[in-house]
Amino acid sequence: MSGYRALRIGDVEGVPWLAGLTWHPVRMELGLHAFGAAGFSAERRGQLVVEPHVEDGDGRGHEELYVVLAGRATFTLDGETVDAPAGTLVFVAPAVHRQAVAEEAGTAVLALGGPPTFEVSGFEWQMRARPHMASDPARARAILQQGLAELPGSAAIPYAFALLEATQGDTVAAALSLREALAREPRLRAEAEKEPLLAPLLEG
Repeated sequence: MSGYRALRIGDVEGVPWLAGLTWHPVRMELGLHAFGAAGFSAERRGQLVVEPHVEDGDGRGHEELYVVLAGRATFTLDGETVDAPAGTLVFVAPAVHRQAVAEEAGTAVLALGGPPTFEVSGFEWQMRARPHMASDPARARAILQQGLAELPGSAAIPYAFALLEATQGDTVAAALSLREALAREPRLRAEAEKEPLLAPLLEG
């Protein structure tokens, strides 16, 4: 078997499930182990596409992301309704009571979920800050400070600070941040060697 697969929700068997839903066992079909994934589809308007439940109470404390792939759904989240046409992403925390009903025949929802233990990468903050380093350094710095607060041991974030300081012409601060990044992750040296702003700051 190759290391990838491409399919549509309709390619995954529809199984009658709790509360009258039609469940498509996406995780099982793909052999996923990183997170839960399930599809739900409705043949007619008014069918449930997310069963009423609270993950904290009758689930496993999972955070969930629902992606409306086709049609339109109305989510009810702790009593508040959210209109969700195709393309809508709905994040729901474990303690929130949720359910969703199809507003159109053919509505399909993909549910992704798992315990909130995912190891976030500091690279996310680096890439989000990078477009602002020259044009809006204050915003870039604020983004990186937020990342540092969430991931104090990250190597990618001090590396990004090195880029920010070098972009602003503060080579002393850039060198200090780069040194910290490399101490945490020596493999970043290869990346720094390709950065025109950082390569001159490398020692040895």
